[in-house]
Amino acid sequence: MRIEWLRDHPRHVDALAAAHVEAFGRLLPDWTVAQAAAELRSHSQARAIPTTLLALDDAGGWLGSVSLLQEDHQDIRQYSPWLASLYVRPEARGQGVGAALVARCVAEAGALGVRQLYLYCTPALVDWYRARGWREHAQVTLGPLHVQVMATECTGEA
Repeated sequence: MRIEWLRDHPRHVDALAAAHVEAFGRLLPDWTVAQAAAELRSHSQARAIPTTLLALDDAGGWLGSVSLLQEDHQDIRQYSPWLASLYVRPEARGQGVGAALVARCVAEAGALGVRQLYLYCTPALVDWYRARGWREHAQVTLGPLHVQVMATECTGEA
């Protein structure tokens, strides 16, 4: 597995956008695949905010992705920047893809001078993130979901 910038693999944008809408659409019920794809295409720079990282298998197929965003939801703008939209294809789960994407995203944020990075997740994922060095920061309600905002310190280089 290797982790590269989505901007260098535009052929995966549409499939990734569809996966994101399916996985995260409950938070944004009017969100379309076309809107998700446009957002992903706007992540056109490496080592910048916003950007998206893509985990790829040896054949160049995508396994998962994660984004680094300035803002992840209009109701929680007081926290910034964000690790967002961590997604691993079902057939690639349990193989360390998510952990590798999170670690790379945190390292990229640190290389950009970010001191603290945030994410939000459902309560079921708190322990998974805690095991990777994240801590609980706040509980918030976003639409129909009660979520946990978590934070981690960024250090080092990507």
